Amino acid sequence: MPEGHSVHRIARQFGVNFVGTAPEVTSPQGRFAQGAALLSGREMTDARAVGKQMFLEFEGDHWLRVHLGIYGAWDFAGEVAIDPAIQIHTTKFGRGRLGQTGMAGVVDTPVDSAGEDSVASIGAPRRSRVARVHMAERDRAEATNGAFPPDPVGQVRVRLLNETVCADLRGPTACEVLTPAEVDAVVQKLGPDPANANTPEERERFVTRARKKKTPIGLVLMDQSIIAGIGNVYRAEMLFRARLNPHTPANTLDPAVLEDLWDDWAHLLEIGITVGQMITIDGLEGDDYRRALAERDERHWVYKLEGTPCKRCGTNIVLEEFGARKLYWCPGCQL
Repeated sequence: MPEGHSVHRIARQFGVNFVGTAPEVTSPQGRFAQGAALLSGREMTDARAVGKQMFLEFEGDHWLRVHLGIYGAWDFAGEVAIDPAIQIHTTKFGRGRLGQTGMAGVVDTPVDSAGEDSVASIGAPRRSRVARVHMAERDRAEATNGAFPPDPVGQVRVRLLNETVCADLRGPTACEVLTPAEVDAVVQKLGPDPANANTPEERERFVTRARKKKTPIGLVLMDQSIIAGIGNVYRAEMLFRARLNPHTPANTLDPAVLEDLWDDWAHLLEIGITVGQMITIDGLEGDDYRRALAERDERHWVYKLEGTPCKRCGTNIVLEEFGARKLYWCPGCQL
């Protein structure tokens, strides 16, 4: 499932490619036909993310809410502009067809085998498709055949199309048109998101909510009503960085420990949004940094490293089922 940094990257891409335009909105699959008719031809005025959810505002007090869930993903095609705050490590896109270096016929190849830092595709990983770029947890650039707009491929729930860019949505958990009041109701149920407001007040809101929970901190960090955007990767890595046993009841933790968790989440989230990859090992430089961009195991402490020696203490990393999700942690460091 895409974590918070991916959804913020998607929102930024909508900001530079669609906000200020009045896209045609359709539902090639047909399941969102009524909602698409409400939005089509209206100017998009805002694009924002809160945790794992994205909200696109259209004139007339209409909002498109999208939660990608496990299977959802966005594909972008056309002359896709890149938000200047987003790093792309494999090419100097500037402005041009996404997935190309700017040289005719040259297709971009992501540094990372999963293409996590591309802006072509963000969401659930899928097999390669022709004539599009794809945005979700794993972004990757894909070849295009030059046709614009490309024909819809697969079960496209929503297509947004303006003069230069096409965005296709497949497989979301939630896709609906809301009023401003309904958007506010959704947001109020979510915990704070430091990418939107990294303030003492928001940090205290997280600490207060977390300290009311007798459940393990490893579950609390995944609770989107307590803190927004953290998924399985960041959960495992944050707990390791804090040397916290995932099973520790949240209400037994000192407030200062929870404050440090918030600060670390803000730090890692900003890296993820900017770099496009969940780099959770600090201080990487030169070849070490380049290896981290290319290989997942080189940018994480414990995630998917079960059975291998901890980089810090040498104890084998453990994998267990925890709250219906896989938990990776080090019994040696996280006492």
